[in-house]
Amino acid sequence: MRIVTLAGSPRFPSRSTALLTLCQQALEHRGAEVVPWNIHNFHPDDLLYARFDSLALQALIEDLESADGVIVATPVYKASFSGALKVLLDLLPERALEHKVVLPLATGGTIAHLLAVDYALKPVLSALKAQEILHGVFADDSQISHYDRQPELSALLASRLQEATETFWQALSRRHQPLPLAV
Repeated sequence: MRIVTLAGSPRFPSRSTALLTLCQQALEHRGAEVVPWNIHNFHPDDLLYARFDSLALQALIEDLESADGVIVATPVYKASFSGALKVLLDLLPERALEHKVVLPLATGGTIAHLLAVDYALKPVLSALKAQEILHGVFADDSQISHYDRQPELSALLASRLQEATETFWQALSRRHQPLPLAV
């Protein structure tokens, strides 16, 4: 299986990217091919001036076309996901996530931003025609330490992230099972 990860934080390293990296490691351990993308792979002018012919954007689109699933991670600022990520998602073709399983991940300063995934990010992913958007994982900043080195998660967050990664893997696996023959 082929999975694209997309880190939408303007900061690197970041807590949201740490979550993404942990998911990537777990999926690679299962034999998945994971293609990591980060907002930093794009020249700021290409994003700012909506350069649809950007080489990096074209490469991301190609990777998305061949992917079975996508994991998107973002920090939450002012009750919404990162503006840099929004700009990038706006540049993708309308059906960029068609036939894809998508797992959203988000981090924020307080639990008050918990619903930002449901009310801000998921509608955009849906507009890109994601076939299945899984229940995401939100973590407040206090649940992730040492994100700039070897991330340490609170026990509760580690459990939730593991469960979400397992659900993502199962959703991808269902898509690769042959359909039963009609008799």
